[in-house]
Amino acid sequence: MTFVGLQIDRHTAPTSRRAALEADVHAGLSAKQKTLPPKWFYDARGSVLFDQITRLPEYYPFRCEREVLHQRAGDIAALSGADTLVELGSGTSEKTRLLLNALDATGTLRRFVPFDVDETVLLQASTEIARLHPAVVVHAVVGDFEHHLPLLPTGGRRLFAFLGGTIGNLLPDERAAFLRSLRSTMATGDCLLLGTDLVKDPERLVRAYDDDAGVTAEFNLNVLGVLQRELDAELDLAAFSHRAVWDADNAWIEMHLISQRQQVLGVCGRAYLLEQGESIRTEISAKFTPDRVQAELQAAGLRSLRCWTDGDGDYAVSLADVP
Repeated sequence: MTFVGLQIDRHTAPTSRRAALEADVHAGLSAKQKTLPPKWFYDARGSVLFDQITRLPEYYPFRCEREVLHQRAGDIAALSGADTLVELGSGTSEKTRLLLNALDATGTLRRFVPFDVDETVLLQASTEIARLHPAVVVHAVVGDFEHHLPLLPTGGRRLFAFLGGTIGNLLPDERAAFLRSLRSTMATGDCLLLGTDLVKDPERLVRAYDDDAGVTAEFNLNVLGVLQRELDAELDLAAFSHRAVWDADNAWIEMHLISQRQQVLGVCGRAYLLEQGESIRTEISAKFTPDRVQAELQAAGLRSLRCWTDGDGDYAVSLADVP
């Protein structure tokens, strides 16, 4: 079987990735509340762990979003009229295949643009999509959506998919900046499909980020493993524990790594002191109401078209366009 094409753009060379990681580590570990950005979870090992998380009984967002896409992919394809699907933070592209199949069924699909920071997983998924859709051009892009959105391929009528509730990992100002940046890269008629987790029982939310099997804890610790593997960091993984907490004031889950003793992290010639009980915040995951999603889309200059939820109303998938 012959593929129409598999093209790869790389905007994060190994040297630039290392420099970006080093800069994020220094900024985050020098702050009063130490932080590490969640994008660094996703090396090859982290991507495998997250795939395992999506199959855990406690982790409802994956199942809820897949339910909505399964039911509404045809509507999304018809409303968007897209010939190009751009997936931001593509990962394994598992749920996106529902959108690809729906667009293919309309006869409009010409191109798929998966965009991710993890080149290994990106290329595996891209090759599989090219095999399943041999008439579609697959144009994979290795990059960081905080920096490389303007470099995405242009042309055609594009449907941008930002799924998995990933937008909730951004602070409010960062979300607003991201949506404005995305809007500036979109042309009239382009659409955005946005997945957002909704506010619900805090105990259920915490369980989704602190599963009984400990997979999320292992995933959280992997960010320190990335520092060891990519920056030769001197640290003891066994000296940290995982914690997930609900922040009611901000309506988000926080994931932390808690230092079990006083220790010094050595990274790229710098030393960072952690006291016993001190934490490194590795992720926030904001939870929304449908009205809040619509307001943030409109503030970025996007027009809301539809908002669908799963049967239990736990998760929302919103479609917006550029008027």
